[in-house]
Order: sequence, then C-alpha cells, then structure tokens
Amino acid sequence: MAALHASCFDAPRPWNESEFTQILADPLCFALLAPQGFLIGRVVLDEAELLTLAVAEKARRTGQGRALLRQFLAESTARGAASAFLEVRADNLAATSLYLTEGFAPAGKRRGYYTLPDGQRADAIVMTTALSAAESAHF
Repeated sequence: MAALHASCFDAPRPWNESEFTQILADPLCFALLAPQGFLIGRVVLDEAELLTLAVAEKARRTGQGRALLRQFLAESTARGAASAFLEVRADNLAATSLYLTEGFAPAGKRRGYYTLPDGQRADAIVMTTALSAAESAHF
C-alpha cells in the first residue's frame, strides 16, 4: 500500500508503511482492495470519511476507482453512516469529477491545505454526500 500510495501522491504527502499499519489497526477504519488500487475509510458514529483512494497510474480510467468508491459508500452505510465526506486537492480534476458523478457535492474549501513539493500551497475541496439504506442496494 505504501509503495502504491507514494506513486500516486506528492501532496498530500504519501503515507509510509508505519502509518498504514497504525491506521489499519484502528477498528473504525477499513480497507477496500482492487487489483491495482485501494481505498481506506473510517466511520465514526454516523459519519464516514474517505481517508485515501489510490489507483496505479496504468490502471486509471478502468473503473477501479469508481468501484472502490461505490464499495466505500456501501460499507459506510452498512456500518451505520448517514453521511460521508472527503477532501480532494482542488486541482485534481479527475478525482473531483468522479466524486461529483457519484453523488458528492462541494461543501467547503480549505485554502492552502496541502504543501506541494516545491513549497507552494494547494487548496482542498471538502465534499459530502448523504447516505441511506436504499442507496446501499445500488452498490
């Protein structure tokens, strides 16, 4: 996971093996796997958070990210979440488009949230969606 994450992200900073071990040890967190990707989510009370979604560059636009996102929504609903949120780098248009088509809507902006490798700052867009038991039947 750490190697794939490092190949997908420069900002936010990719997580290392120790961070993955720590996150996955948390009983509130869960991992979903695809042949060349993964998603880590967390449900706290009735709110789900998509912590990270990574798909290998050569496997992008093959539906793996969409499938993982749909599994995240279903798993979050099954764990009792009524809503879900995530943050995405504002200039990540492919990810933003995916989230919009899967029912997420912008809810806010975190200005200068990410530090880029060159020291510049990038905004994060916070996106949310409501979940329901009926929605999980579609996944």
